[in-house]
Amino acid sequence: MSEKISKDTVSHVASLAKLELTDEQLPYFTDQLDNIMGIFDSLNEVDTNDIEPTFSVTDQINVMREDVADNWGERDQLLKNAPDVADGLIRTPTIIDESED
Repeated sequence: MSEKISKDTVSHVASLAKLELTDEQLPYFTDQLDNIMGIFDSLNEVDTNDIEPTFSVTDQINVMREDVADNWGERDQLLKNAPDVADGLIRTPTIIDESED
């Protein structure tokens, strides 16, 4: 059974999270949280003094293109496929009913 996390603690955290745990679920989640805390204890035992922090696992820094507005001539192609065009815009049926009904 749990040594670091008590059932009262789990019940309290569950109530803060607005979770309702049954009496049967409480020991299960208490053991799970205790195991998770044990994993953190294991990680705390690792000596990382000579290890530099890692911010990314790849060598790529920035692969974004320059931000330049361009429609690549697609507007005309799009309008050719539209069923109803007026003044260079696609006409669509009215979606919002503004009547007072």
